[in-house]
Amino acid sequence: MASYKKYCPNVFIAQCEEEHKKGDIITIETKYGKENEHIIHNFLYNKNEYYYYSITRVDGFDSRERAKRKVEKLSSYALSHESKSNDLLEASQEGKEFLSLGEPIHVGHSSEKRHRALLARNQNRMEKAVEEEKKAIEYENKAEYWRSLENKIDLSMPKSIDFFKFQLEKAEKFHKGLKDGTIKRTHEYELTYAKKKCNELNKKYTLAIKLWG
Repeated sequence: MASYKKYCPNVFIAQCEEEHKKGDIITIETKYGKENEHIIHNFLYNKNEYYYYSITRVDGFDSRERAKRKVEKLSSYALSHESKSNDLLEASQEGKEFLSLGEPIHVGHSSEKRHRALLARNQNRMEKAVEEEKKAIEYENKAEYWRSLENKIDLSMPKSIDFFKFQLEKAEKFHKGLKDGTIKRTHEYELTYAKKKCNELNKKYTLAIKLWG
């Protein structure tokens, strides 16, 4: 059975013992034993009797779908902890009417033990409520990060060819404008940075064509 091999950031390719052609459907097993069906796209190289191909999931699952599922899971965790925090806050109001009277603890009285226990319970609930709220915020912050990736296009997608082509053309136009003076430079290193961006996008565009062209 084929296995996954990391090719570059965000891109996993198929490592196969047999040769395949474009359009073939193969099954790849994850390290956790789950099997996924993939469509073969391009042959990339062979090494040590293995053949390597670019692939996409038959079910359409990609990095954007992964981000969406991450958001759903993390948001669910955040809501769960937020709910627990609210429940604990409500529980910490036990004996509110009595405590609002500001009655001091009557040392030596039969009520002393109950009074102290009530204050301790409410304090403990309040502290736990704060902890749950912190966890809710932490999960929501993580969900926000993955939410920012829901519409991101990367090299794991065939549509990245058109995307990086457009980005490269835009970057080259900007670089040309800076170089010939039709676009005013805002700082002395802007031309250098613009050229660097062109080089990076050209590399990604070339890689996208190799993977999906």
